[in-house]
This record gives sequence, structure tokens and C-alpha cells, in this order.
Amino acid sequence: MLTAFATLLSHYKRHPGQLAMLLLGLWVASALWSGVQAINASARDSYARAEALFTTGLDRLERRDGEPLTRDDYLRLRRAGLPVSPLLEGSIEAPDGPQLTVIGIEPFTLPGDSDFAAAGTAGELTAFLTPPWQTRVAPDTLPALGMSHREAPGAEPRLAEARLPPLILAPRLPPDTLVMDIAAAATLLDSGERITRLVTAPDALEQAPEGLVLTRAATLVSPGQLTESFHLNLTAMALLALAVGLFIVQAALGLALEQRLGLLRTLRALGVSGRGLVGLLALELLLLGIIGALAGIVSGVWLARVLQPDVAATLGSLYGADVAVTLNLPWHYWLGGLAVTLGGLLLAGSGVLWRAARLSVLGLGQAQAWRSGFQRQLKLMSAAGAAVALGGLALWLWLAWQPPGEGLLAGFGLVAALLLASALWLPPLIALLLAGLGRLLRRRPLAQWALADLQLQLPRLALAMMALLIALSANLGVSSMVGGFRLTFLDWLDQRLVADFYLRPPVEQHDDIHAWLAEHDEVAELLPTRRSEGTLVAVERDTDTRELALPVSVYGITPGTALLPSWPLLATRAGRDDAWQAFAAGEAAFINEQLAIAEGLAPGDRIGLTAPGGEAVLPIAAVYPDYGNTRGEVLLATPELARRFAAPPGSIGIVLAPGGDGAALRTGLRQHFAIGGDELVDQREVKRIATGIFERTFTITRALSALTLAVAALALLASLLAQARERRLQLAPLWALGVPRQRLVTVQLAQLGGAAFVVGALALPLGTLLALGLVAVINVAAFGWRLPLHVFPGEMALTLATAVGVALAAAALPATKLWRAPPRALLAEEAT
Repeated sequence: MLTAFATLLSHYKRHPGQLAMLLLGLWVASALWSGVQAINASARDSYARAEALFTTGLDRLERRDGEPLTRDDYLRLRRAGLPVSPLLEGSIEAPDGPQLTVIGIEPFTLPGDSDFAAAGTAGELTAFLTPPWQTRVAPDTLPALGMSHREAPGAEPRLAEARLPPLILAPRLPPDTLVMDIAAAATLLDSGERITRLVTAPDALEQAPEGLVLTRAATLVSPGQLTESFHLNLTAMALLALAVGLFIVQAALGLALEQRLGLLRTLRALGVSGRGLVGLLALELLLLGIIGALAGIVSGVWLARVLQPDVAATLGSLYGADVAVTLNLPWHYWLGGLAVTLGGLLLAGSGVLWRAARLSVLGLGQAQAWRSGFQRQLKLMSAAGAAVALGGLALWLWLAWQPPGEGLLAGFGLVAALLLASALWLPPLIALLLAGLGRLLRRRPLAQWALADLQLQLPRLALAMMALLIALSANLGVSSMVGGFRLTFLDWLDQRLVADFYLRPPVEQHDDIHAWLAEHDEVAELLPTRRSEGTLVAVERDTDTRELALPVSVYGITPGTALLPSWPLLATRAGRDDAWQAFAAGEAAFINEQLAIAEGLAPGDRIGLTAPGGEAVLPIAAVYPDYGNTRGEVLLATPELARRFAAPPGSIGIVLAPGGDGAALRTGLRQHFAIGGDELVDQREVKRIATGIFERTFTITRALSALTLAVAALALLASLLAQARERRLQLAPLWALGVPRQRLVTVQLAQLGGAAFVVGALALPLGTLLALGLVAVINVAAFGWRLPLHVFPGEMALTLATAVGVALAAAALPATKLWRAPPRALLAEEAT
């Protein structure tokens, strides 16, 4: 058996290109999968450390008037017997540029079972609480401090003209976070008597003390929950790349088995049993799989290190989730990557093993035995495609009956069924098309031969064409979604950011600044806002009343002349003008799309709302888009929000009069009210920051899409290179019959280019359907809002050109070899 195994492996010594393509497919597929999983594993580890800190899972107390809490507020509540604990948060610049979050705690009163609330020993707690105190820091924060792991313990690095307390490594902390005693943090941040918030154990307080706002832990969404859909999208892209890479493997395995038919017959004739031969082939797969998987995992870690900074920036910008820029991989990541790659290889090679086990000894010697079953295989693929399509239809019907915004995994299943059914139907469709064209061109011998030859190549090209179809469709669908989101997002920013400047004044100066601005001729209109936290307690529709306890944000805007024409509305009951009239009069509220989808609300319904300052029952006048928000929101006119719920003042939008001098206004605010540059933000700066966040968001998606398309191109190239020798055997007789070599090269390029054109043409409607599934099903289930579907003719033309270009590039190398082959070599091919 050892000799038989060595004999099987000797095939790759004679055909090193096939071995290279097998290992390349495994390597690329494993690298993309492992890279994305490394990013996800590292990010989830950061989330777990952030949630294990102290603020997640705790109720929060803040002042109702928006003023910062002070140490006197904390002492007053503690003396009243309330179990509250102070937190002080701030940021400080690191030597290498990133912002570090400083958190000061009081471990004696901090509730929960965090590392600090339950310190290990009295000595550790004493050192943490007394000068020179301690700074707890995660190891992956050390590069930002300019320190190595070895020199960090006990070091006192200098930041922003201040020296940190001695460092103590705490691996469970989130990245870029410094935790110390609240007294040390107050000194470092120069915060005086101010504290950021008070926290208490969940449900420890029945209601907020007078003058404070209580935010329950249930309303604080953890970063892991917010970002789950983001990671699910990355995983779906990685699975797609893995599947496309395995197409390379299956095509190479099929060709290797076909070329070894004579060898297998000889081994069987020498006494090797069929079961033993299949076992040796499986052992060969396992050996190749381990080599390819290990190379892929190592490359995947490198890919993850390249993409991780963009992922961290994206998640930090979108969700405020701190993610380490260095990888922190658990042990099961390595085993998982190996298991997924080997499992995919077994799936890809199972058909080859099954067919090899079923072929008889005599059948193995027939050159056409492999191709004779392809017609039967086409029928099976058609039936399998129909079964998958029915499964997708069942998922679509199930989703139609579900509440809006539900069924994220089912949505991905629907998209996967669409792609898989289309891929399975592709070879039968091409076979039918070739047969029909053959009948139409029966009076053109060379064209008829080319079509018949392409039919002969179809068993080997089918998998590569399926991979190309999936990659092109996925790229077109994702590009349409990303492009549509970009257009919608930028247009939405232009509509929402109508003021020239946005000012967030201190609460105690708000009224004075508002009055001062109203007296200046440079100011055409002021658009003040307010914000509060509330609870949606009831929904009334006709005679039905449904009780709820849903936390929502309550936001107040000023419906001024600059804002009304541009604020987008998705749905109204009696028209846009009537909706705004009822809103401005305080007789109705608007709700965002997230809340409408999550609770099935529509204009005309009535909602019961409670907030710290009161309660109200209001009809819904309109639903508005609120892209990027993860929570339900109720919109009221700013005066109504102040009157009904005593919401504290927020920002002021400043619309300049034509020719107004913004620089003079900025100077006046600085002179009269000591307003710094950070409090007054230019509209253009807001748009620049928001656009930059968006562009970083899809860097990873674009990279994975490009890599997936590259893998599909490799699959096609692998198939053509693997059968280059046999192609010369087919073309040599035509050359000997007098067909010019230039004509043969043109026919070869036309065959592949035409087939790829068909694949690209099919990818256009498939990619559009995929984009529709992404924006109408997956985006709604993941984020709670729907994007409009945009179709880009330029992207479609690029997809079609890419399909033909990839095929021609893959066919160019074999065609070049044919062009350069000397006549003697072609005669020798024909003689064989």
C-alpha cells in the first residue's frame, strides 16, 4: 500500500502544475477564510473585555439639566443610602498619536464582579487606592505608550505633560484604556470636582433621584450586539471566497483523477482493492489539505494584520467600539481554520472519490468513461438547482410572514440559495445554448467544431464558470449596495445638515448665547435641538391598544424655513405639508424608520410616550429615514420637547444670512462667552468626518470582493492550464488539415470569451437580485432600516468586461503556447 501511495503521488511529479493549482486553491481559500475569522476573533475578544469592564450591565445616573455631576452629588446620594459609585472618564493623547481613554473608578463601591470590584488581595487593593496609585492597562495598549511588554510593569510613562501612575498589566481590559483610582484620574485629567456619571447595580434603584435621569442597563446596547451584523457580513464574504477557492480544488482533482485512469486500472489489476484505492486517494487529499490549510492560516493571519487597522477604525467610528489593532487569537481559531479547510476539501473531493469507487476496472481504461456520465450529471445539477430554488422560495415565504426586521440568518440563507441555484443551473444552460447554436451553424464546419469542442470542454470548465458567476454576481451585488449607500448617505447628509454651523454651548450659557445670536444680522435663522431618553409604553391603532416598555431616544428639532424643505420623509398620512404643520404645532410626532419597522408602526397610529419630565400620547404624522442609528427615535418640535418632558438644551444650528461672516461670528462667541473652537463646528467639517467614516467602513468589503474575483480568475486559469496538453491534441489535427494557426488561436479565444460573456450576462440580473436581497432583507434585519435599490450601468458594463477579460487572460497563455509551438511539435501531437 505504501508503494501504491507513492505511485499515486508520482503523478504530481510529472504534472507539477496540477499540484500547484491544488495547493493554490487550498491556500487562497484558507487564507481568506482564516484572515476574516482572525479579525472577527480578535474583535470579539475586544468586545468581551469591554463588556467585562464595569459600565456594561450597570444602570447609569446623569443630571437632567445636562450639567456635569460633581463629587458633592455623589456624597449626597451616598449619605442618603443610595448604592451608587462614581466614574470619571476622559481622553488623553498618547505619544504615538491615538487617543487613550482614562477611566477613574472607586473600587469599594463599584457594583458587579469586575477585576476591580473584587480585587485579588488586600495588598493589590491598597496599592491601587493609595499614592503613587496604579494604572491598569491591557498588553495591546503598550505600543501606544511606546513601551515593550518586558519593561512595562512598574513603569511610569509621561503623557500630556503628566506622568502616569505605575503600570500594571491587566489582559482582561479593552485596548487603549487606562484604568486607575478616581483620585489619580482626576489629577491626570485636571477635572477638579467633576465626575462623568454615577453607576449602580441593575434595578438597585426603583426611580431616579430628584434632578437626575436614570438609564437602565437594558437600554445600553453592548458593542458585541451592535457589531454582530458587521461580522456576519464579513463571514459571509469569507465563506464565498472559500467556496470559490474550493472550485479550483475540485476542478484540479477531477482532472488529476481523469489523467490517472490508466494508473488506477493498473493498480487494481495488480491487486489493490477498490476500497483500498479510495482510501489512498482520501489520504492524498488529507495530506494536501494539511499543507494548503497551514499555509493558508499563516497567510490569513498576515492578511488580518493588514486589514485590522481599517476594521478597528470602522467599528470605532460607526459603533464606538474599541477594537485592538493587534491580533489576539484564541487556540480554537487555529483548529477551526484547519477543520473548515479540511471539511471543505472533503466536500470538494467527495464527488471524485465516489466516482472513482463506482468505476469498474474495465471502465477505467476507457478514455470517454469520465465524459459519458456528464449528461447524467447535468440532469442531476438541474434537479439540485430546482430543489435549492424551492428551498429559497420557502425561506422567502417564511420571511414574508415574519415581523419586519427579523430573520437575519434566513436572509443570508435566501441569498445563498439564490447564488447556489444559479450556479447549479449554469452548466445545463450553457449546454443547451451550445446545442442550439450547433444546430443553427451546421453549415459552418469550423464554427460547428468549435461549439462541439466547447461542449467537450464543459465538464472541466463547468466548475470554473460557476465560480466566476458567483464571484461576479457577489461583486456586482455588493458594489450596488455600497454605491447605493454612498449616494443615499451623502444625499441624506446634505438634507439633514442644513445649518452652516453647529454650536453646543454650556447649559448655563445656552439662553444667553441664543439671545445674543438672535440679535445679529449675520444670522438668518437658529435651529436649536434637545434630546432626552424615553420609553414607548403603548401603541394605539383604531380600537386596538398594545402595551410596550421599549426604550427610545426622544429628539427635538426646530422646523424652520431652512430645515423644512430638505428634511426627508418616507411616509406620511395626509401629505408632507400637513405632516409638518401638525408637527410644528405640537399636535403630532415623527418616528424614525427603525422604530417603524421594529414595531410595525405607520402614520396615523398613536403612541404613548414617557420621559423623565412627563408623559404624552401623540399621533404619528410621518416616518423619516435615520441611517446609521441603531435605536428607535421619536422626533418632536424642540419647544414641545422642552414643555412636555423638560429636556435639557442641546446644540444650536446657525444658518447664516446671505453674505454673513462666519469668522466674525466665531470671534464674537469667543470674546463674549469664551466659546472655543471645539464647541462650534463647521457643517463642511461634519460632512468631511462623516464621509471619511463611510469610506473606511467598506474598505474591508472592497478588499474581500477583489480577492474573491481574483480567486475566480485563478479557478478559470487553473482549468485551462491543466488541460493545455490535451487541447493541443485536439487542435493539432485541424492544423494538419490546413486551418491556419492564427485562426486556431482566434477560435480558442472566441470559445472562452463567448462562454465568459454568457456568464457575465447572467451575472447582471443575478447581481441585481443579490443587491435587492442585501438592501431589502439583510440590511433591514441587521440594522432596522432599508436602503433604496440603486442600479449602476457603469458597474454592469465593468462586470461584463471583467468576465470577458478574465476569460481571455486565462486563455492567453495556452493560446500563446500554441502560437509558438513549432510545426514538428504539432505533427508529433497529431501522431500520438
